[in-house]
Amino acid sequence: MEEFGKRNPACGAETIGLQKLKGLYWNLPQAELAEHAIKRGEARLSADGAVVSTTGKHTGRSPKDKFIVRDATTEDVIWWGGNGAMEPEAFARLKEDFLKHAEGMTLYAQDMWGGADPTYRLNVRVFTEMAWHSLFIRNLLRRPPREELDGFAPQFTIINLPSFRADPQRHGCRSETVIACDLSNGLILIGGSAYAGEIKKSVFTVLNYLLPDKGVMPMHCSANQAENGDVAIFFGLSGTGKTTLSADPERTLIGDDEHGWSENAVFNFEGGCYAKTIRLSPEQEPEIYAAATRFGCVLENVVLDEATRKPDFDDGSLTENTRAAYPLDFIANASESGMGGQPNHIVMLTCDAFGVLPPIARLTPEQAMVHFLSGYTAKVAGTERGVTEPEATFSTCFGAPFMPRPPAVYGDLLRRHINHHAVTCWLVNTGWSGGPYGVGKRMPLKLTRRLLHAALDGELQDVEMVSEPVFGLAIPKAVEGVDSEVLNPRATWQDKDAYDRQAEKLLEMFSQNFQQFADDVDTDVLAAAPRLKDAAE
Repeated sequence: MEEFGKRNPACGAETIGLQKLKGLYWNLPQAELAEHAIKRGEARLSADGAVVSTTGKHTGRSPKDKFIVRDATTEDVIWWGGNGAMEPEAFARLKEDFLKHAEGMTLYAQDMWGGADPTYRLNVRVFTEMAWHSLFIRNLLRRPPREELDGFAPQFTIINLPSFRADPQRHGCRSETVIACDLSNGLILIGGSAYAGEIKKSVFTVLNYLLPDKGVMPMHCSANQAENGDVAIFFGLSGTGKTTLSADPERTLIGDDEHGWSENAVFNFEGGCYAKTIRLSPEQEPEIYAAATRFGCVLENVVLDEATRKPDFDDGSLTENTRAAYPLDFIANASESGMGGQPNHIVMLTCDAFGVLPPIARLTPEQAMVHFLSGYTAKVAGTERGVTEPEATFSTCFGAPFMPRPPAVYGDLLRRHINHHAVTCWLVNTGWSGGPYGVGKRMPLKLTRRLLHAALDGELQDVEMVSEPVFGLAIPKAVEGVDSEVLNPRATWQDKDAYDRQAEKLLEMFSQNFQQFADDVDTDVLAAAPRLKDAAE
């Protein structure tokens, strides 16, 4: 086997069982990885220098194909109601077949950090079959200085082989696609999918498993910081606006998608951004557009103009879930350290396809718990396979597929931090107004930014609030420069009776979904939940 690049000579591929490889490239930088991806026919080069790849039939995550090994360590701590289980014997067979499949291949390895805070960061080694996957994860995780690679020892290893096809009967999985996590032995196997997002979400899953035992709240959120040090956290699922709204030229970007909240600080898990690019424009999102159109960026499933090689961000023919993966420093005002202070504001983003929720509302701590545990939004087209238009969904903690432990573990941590640090909480709807999807219109980004600035800058502290009748949310009566009618969702509907029916439908969905948490939350949280007040009393 030929090996190239800088690595720890005492801790090579053989430590995980990889043998008889044709070649192995260690910790190659951006330019070399881009060259390899082009030369191997894995990708094309855009006119701007971005590496452009497609992922075949998997243009989004495959959550039903993700499994955690169920053993003596994980048996009593994993939320098996939200996570698929794989027996240790099945994982052992899967690992054996993975290692056999890799024989004769040329692989790429990256030694990376998950977590900006040295106290809590995780050493992660990622082996990939494709060079562009190696560039992707190098962009998205945190890159140790070269001089530290000589002594790098992984705590978790990921092996990603898209050409591998699982056998459900032999490997205890559901299909030819498999994402199998052995949390006890620090190994994750990804096969049958070229969608790069599976790699980064596997790291998030591991940190979500490890950090609660250390008193750290892991969060599927973005975060930014004002000049005066005020920190804002943005919870939300894919497509709700985390990346877009946190990339604010007036605030420093701490991170794009995944963070920890300790007693010391909010810290980024990643070293990059994984931004949705469908209908991306320099006018609406100049920071992200600039990052997506430069050398070193990875464009995933973005269509190129055949004549000019310019990316056509309006073309969703491959998927609506087109993506750009770039290092955090591609954003001009990004934090170098990836760390901020204690948060002053928590923003819970939702993309309401029913058109019922207001564009902004202030939440009590109890209401914040309700919306965090509910995780209501709409699955945006292309985020997962088979989703062709927005549909209502509830994803616990705004990231159920990545939450190995029971929801109450994360909910209790969040509430403890909110109360201890006196954080102000907001609900922001980036979805529809004036009617449901297909009738109403999507909230203008300009409106959402204006309302967010009013909340984060303290302008809404002195504004009169009124209680909307459906969820009991406090909404501003008036905001300077904003049409007051927009602030009250019912007022934007021409057919008020139709709004009432939609609100009733959504309220009932919230109520039914929250019943699963009724035995695990305090009575004051139960009282804040839709239609469960009587039960609490």
